[in-house]
Amino acid sequence: MSFDTISIEQDNNVQTIFLNRPDRLNAWTQHMSDEIRQSMRDAADNENVRVIIITGTGRGFCAGADMDSLNSIDEEQREQEGKNSPYTPFDKKWPLDFQRAQTWFPSVPKPIIAAVNGPAAGLGLIISMWCDIRFAARSAIFSTAFSKRGLIAEHGMSWLLPRLVGMGHALDMAFTARRITAEEAEKIGFVNKVFDDETFMEDVNNYAQTLAHEVSPRSIKIMKKQMWQGLLQGLDNAVEIADNEMLQSFSSDDFKEGVAHFIEKRAPKFSGK
Repeated sequence: MSFDTISIEQDNNVQTIFLNRPDRLNAWTQHMSDEIRQSMRDAADNENVRVIIITGTGRGFCAGADMDSLNSIDEEQREQEGKNSPYTPFDKKWPLDFQRAQTWFPSVPKPIIAAVNGPAAGLGLIISMWCDIRFAARSAIFSTAFSKRGLIAEHGMSWLLPRLVGMGHALDMAFTARRITAEEAEKIGFVNKVFDDETFMEDVNNYAQTLAHEVSPRSIKIMKKQMWQGLLQGLDNAVEIADNEMLQSFSSDDFKEGVAHFIEKRAPKFSGK
């Protein structure tokens, strides 16, 4: 399938989605949002894809919502956007909390890595926030941007950002909309690791290949669901779910392979089943 605002590359079980509007620093549009969702659906349904990377073409990750698009939105569209209607879920067993605009990334049953190669502002920061893992190039810059546009903490930022960086850092980022360097983003816990610009995508891909080939896809799928849905659960419920999932894991092909490759001292060949 061909896309207008993104491009896709697949290599050795890793699919990379490039936001592809470099002349606009990959500014977000509704069309791009729709294409991202379709590409994620394709990756979720493709057994040859085990890991998803999302990054930007050119010198930016995503400069936020395209201001030209925002200016053209009429009152009826704004009202509909405000309702934030849920999408058709990737998995109908997931809560509606994870099916709304931008909050649906956790329901994709494969790990999503944000490779923030440059400026990530507003919606760009939001998109990276909802990914499972975030890596930043040393030159990357982050900004919430919303307070400088007369806007608010949207798309679940008020719920998730404090959980990632703590309330004090989250409020600082939201109130000031100041530029956060990659090093500071790593220090406060927003990004997992900073890599040098020259080797950035190589380093990100090395991590992705580790997930794709050295660990069980089945385990990753279930643990991702446990971690994200656990944010909505009490401890007792989370433990009960874990106990049930553990029992099912013991009868899985990946568990058998996990034991076999350890005993035989060889590389694993997980099937994801």
